[in-house]
Parts: sequence; C-alpha cells; structure tokens
Amino acid sequence: EREQQVLVVPPLTITPTREAILFPNGAPNVVSLRVRAGADAQRGRVFFELPPGYRAEPAEQTVELQRAGDESVLQFKLIAPPDALQRAPQSARPVVEVQGRRYALRRDVIDYPHVPVQLVLQPARLRLSPLALEKPHGLIGYVEGSGDSIASDLAHVGAQLEVLSDSALMQAKLTRFSAIVLGVRSYNTRDVLRAAHPRLMKYVQDGGVVVVQYVTKSSLSPLELPIGPYPLDVGRGRVTDEHAAVTALLPDHAVLRAPHRIGAKDWEGWVQERGLYFAASWDPRYQSVLELGDPNEAAERGALLTAQYGRGRYVYTGLSLFRQLPAGVPGAYRLLLNLIAAPSGKAP
Repeated sequence: EREQQVLVVPPLTITPTREAILFPNGAPNVVSLRVRAGADAQRGRVFFELPPGYRAEPAEQTVELQRAGDESVLQFKLIAPPDALQRAPQSARPVVEVQGRRYALRRDVIDYPHVPVQLVLQPARLRLSPLALEKPHGLIGYVEGSGDSIASDLAHVGAQLEVLSDSALMQAKLTRFSAIVLGVRSYNTRDVLRAAHPRLMKYVQDGGVVVVQYVTKSSLSPLELPIGPYPLDVGRGRVTDEHAAVTALLPDHAVLRAPHRIGAKDWEGWVQERGLYFAASWDPRYQSVLELGDPNEAAERGALLTAQYGRGRYVYTGLSLFRQLPAGVPGAYRLLLNLIAAPSGKAP
C-alpha cells in the first residue's frame, strides 16, 4: 500500500526539459517546456521573461488541455544578443498565464517503491549560457551507465552521438567513432563491459579516444575487472567544494590545450562539487593532469588521468562533468570536448 498526500497545485505547471540552454558561439538554441494541467480543462498563454537583449521565437504560444493530468510540450527558439559571448550566464523564467494570473512553477515527481510518492513544486528557471566552443568532429559513441544526461547535453551543442547498446559494444565497428565516452559507473552497471573491454582498448590502440567517467569500488562492488589499458586503482577521493582551486600539473598537455585552452575561467561556476571517486594509484604510464583539494585537506591528483596507448588516448576522470553539463557550466563543456578530441598520434 502506497500513500500520497492531497496536493494543492496551480492550474498549469511549466517544466523545462533542460536546466540550461547553451548558445555555442552565440548561436540560437531550442528549449522545450512541458506544460501540465493540475485540475480540469485549462487554457493558458506561455511565454518567457528574458534578460535584456534575449528574445524568443515565437514570443508566446497558447496551450489548451482538456482534463487534469494532460500535458503538452511546447518548443521555443531562444536567441541571444550579439554580444552574448561577452556576457556571464543569466537566468530566464518561463511563465504561463491563466485567466489573468501568472504561474511559474515546475513539477517534479519523486517516485520510488520504498518511499511515498512525492510531488515537488519549485520555481521554474532556465540558465542561459553563451560559450565559445569548437564543435566536435565525427561521430561520438556513448555508453550509458547508471544515469546521466551527457549524451543529450553534447547533442544540445551540436555533437553527433550514438548511444551504444550491449550488442553494439560487442559487434559494431568501433572505428566509426571519433571517440567513445562511458557514462558514470558504467563499469559497475553494464556487465557487457567485462567482455567488451578488450575491444575498447584495441580501439584506443588503433587511434581512438576512450573517456571513462567515474566508477566506484567497495566491498559490495569490488570492480574485479580492468577499466584502462594499464593498472589503475579507483579510490574514494573527492573534492566537495565546488570553488576549490584547481592547479594544472601539465599546463601544456593536449587535453588542456586543444581545441580549447583551459584556464582559470573554465573552473568558475561549477555546482555541488569538483569531483568524486578519483584514482588512488596508477601505472606510471598514466599522466596526472590536475591537482585539487578541499580546504585543509590533502590535494588529490587522481581527478584526471590520461595515457597514450598505441596511437590513441585513454582518459579516466572523476571530475563531476555529469553535474556540470546539465547545469550549463561552459568550462565543463570545453574541457570534455578537449578530452574527446582526436589525439595527435604521439605522446603529448
């Protein structure tokens, strides 16, 4: 038996399908809004409250829903001002007007078998993030892990992606991809990677790029399989202060240099944390690129490791890119696109 409280909700809720809209090199982008009726039939006018210089096409739309619980998804093109790249990220508010009254609340449902169903209403906001970006070339393969939005985040800024199924990991021609990115905890949650790992490493050896996001290791999940081309042991190191200083140990390394020069500005605006489950020890053939640490704690050097393997590049990172991309943090996009950029064919 599951209980749910009686709820008082607005006539219409308005929920952006993304937390942030990116404007790569100032180009327009599209946002989708999910409008849901709280009770009975509803008719409303939907529009944006935007910072000066920004505009939406169309400027407004009308939505009509016939009964409680009905939903409609509306799309708007958001257009940044000509000087957008000189501006800091700003905030926009989607609004729905019903019978002269305005509402701007998003609807999120927490629904798991072990807890009561909970409806969360909170202010609807959208981060507007202009950024200078060298768009990635070629097709990127993405291996989903325990759940993140990085595939759709990369597609949002113009990347071509293909999500790889178990059969594709074992049978597809991997040389079709310019890079393959593994989602968070993928080696913990995708059993197929035990068998597919040699194929992935052969792909790197032949000139490809593989980026592995954080994995975990514990008594319940001992991670008894390799995750890289050389020995690499994952620990529990993390940096929880999102403002923690980041030092480049190898400032001229390719992953910090091309196609974007990563500097202090790229570490600004991060949310919740810097990273987690950093590498604890590693083969000397890996290079540690960054050093960072929480105040009054020892510095960590396992947040970003890279290794030349054959003609390709392997990367392990515990940086919380999976939090930064949906939040629209420009520096995280720039860094990830550096990680998946084609290697030079020789050690950096």
